[in-house]
Amino acid sequence: MPDRDSDPDDSVRDAIERSRSGAPAAGRVIRDRFSSNEIFQRIIAAADEEITADSRELFFSGLAAGFAISITFLLYVSLTASTDGHSVLSVLLYPLGFIYIIIGGYQLFTENTLPPVALTIERLASVPALLRNWVVVLAGNFLGGLGGAAALAFGGVLSSDATGVALDIAQKGIDTGPGVLFVKAAFAGLIVAGVVWVEYAARDTVSRIVVVYLAFLAIPLGNLFHVVVSFTEMMYLVFAGSVAVGTGMVEFVLPVLAGNTAGGVVLVTVVNYFQTSEERLESARFEGARRQLSWREWLFGGLAGRSYVPLVEDETEYTDEDPFRIVVPIADPDVSTGIGDLAGGLAASKASAVVELVLVVPEYDPHSRPIDTEHATTDADAAAMLADVRTAVESHGVRCDVSSAVARRPFRAVFTGPATTADLLVMKQGEDSTWASGVADRRLAELAGRLPCDVLVFRDRGFDPGRVLVPVLDTPHGTLSAEVARQLLSQFDTRVTLLHVVDGPDRRAHGEQFLNNWAIDHDLEDADRLVDDSGDLPTAFTDAAADHTLVIVGARERGLISRLLDDSLHLEVVSEIDQSVLLAERPTGGGLRTRLFGES
Repeated sequence: MPDRDSDPDDSVRDAIERSRSGAPAAGRVIRDRFSSNEIFQRIIAAADEEITADSRELFFSGLAAGFAISITFLLYVSLTASTDGHSVLSVLLYPLGFIYIIIGGYQLFTENTLPPVALTIERLASVPALLRNWVVVLAGNFLGGLGGAAALAFGGVLSSDATGVALDIAQKGIDTGPGVLFVKAAFAGLIVAGVVWVEYAARDTVSRIVVVYLAFLAIPLGNLFHVVVSFTEMMYLVFAGSVAVGTGMVEFVLPVLAGNTAGGVVLVTVVNYFQTSEERLESARFEGARRQLSWREWLFGGLAGRSYVPLVEDETEYTDEDPFRIVVPIADPDVSTGIGDLAGGLAASKASAVVELVLVVPEYDPHSRPIDTEHATTDADAAAMLADVRTAVESHGVRCDVSSAVARRPFRAVFTGPATTADLLVMKQGEDSTWASGVADRRLAELAGRLPCDVLVFRDRGFDPGRVLVPVLDTPHGTLSAEVARQLLSQFDTRVTLLHVVDGPDRRAHGEQFLNNWAIDHDLEDADRLVDDSGDLPTAFTDAAADHTLVIVGARERGLISRLLDDSLHLEVVSEIDQSVLLAERPTGGGLRTRLFGES
């Protein structure tokens, strides 16, 4: 029998039958059945969507789900009243609210909060990220449940018979002991966790509806408890004046919450997770275990560095012995070849180097399930789109790889993905807002960590390294500017000018001495030197730039990367010149203030 992995037809099939997240869309052995590893990969892909969603998105989706639970409560008490409490007939429509929520992609505690547990187990998401997801969704669910309970209590929706039944059903939960509540809720958690696993084993909506219906039908039949339904029932009692909020929360809701959580997590961890093989991580995530969070990151999240590992589509692996690596993320496939010429020239100055072009594909539909493939981009697609840029890189005699990254927050995907193994990141500053979309979420705290590598932001007005101007800064960023200038000197017919501005003619001699020393220290002794004694940096900068084709500027007053994130990177002096500009920033390890506002 021929080796399956070497069969070209199988390779093509594998490439086609995967969603853009890398999760399988069909079984490898039997097309309409997934193995445990493949189900795990699909859960991982869905969990990435949950863990990276904005708090606002999670909360309002949870709010809608919480209100929809009132449908379950309404139908349950109405059928119980109309069927004289028949044990089976009264619960037949109980799952309807859950079907509405789950098929509609709303956020419901337990059903939507369990998939991120898989990410946390694999150290792909931190514990704080998981807890934040749980808290936000639960808050939305509770507020929605409160609104639903209020509508049922004061809206005249329930008949008089149904009102009495509603009070009786809710009171039964209050009268049940906390220990019994916990155990019953744990069984309900097991059921919900099973729904999560089986739902991602299904390939069509009808199958998902059947699974959800049968699973949630077991909750009332088994006299079990789901925390959001229980909260809605408790609030109905509160509005009826039968119980105090504190009593209801402590004696009813919290034991159910603990049971649901424990039962669901136990099934995910003990049963489903450990039945998968070690291949699950490698096939579900870029670079496998190499990209896992450290234990400190896992425990403390953004306070210690990364809080999660983004879903990135790339199968290239790198080791410590790899050559100097330059990563060039590109959001616009129609980008000019100038950035490729720049990256290729910088790479050629190294004894051994490789340039990786990463086509960043934003994901615009946060609630799609399964993940939509309309805008799917494979590495092959990326290579075709970036062919001209790749040619520009390879014209310098260096290796150029092409990959793609799919993410709802492109900036974070780059900085916690490809850039983590890069030596230099070269980014283009364009008119689009793709990078700016990275800051519209909770991850501002992640700027407190170190940059993963040196960063160059290229403001492209035509790449011409013939005459390069370097305003001198005695900082790590200024050192990076000097290194880039030296690399351009070694590969292009480049003439470098160093600019230093002093406050008045009486400081000129001191400025010249400083500039000479700086040039020697940075191996730029042959560069031209220009000392301006006007004390007017913007004017001196603009006047000097007029005679040059490229300006290399180190970070000065405020971190470049944070400004690129919030779309405020519009330095006045840079905006007033017509030349291309390279903005350079080097990791300094400073605190949050330094990272956000630069060095004082």
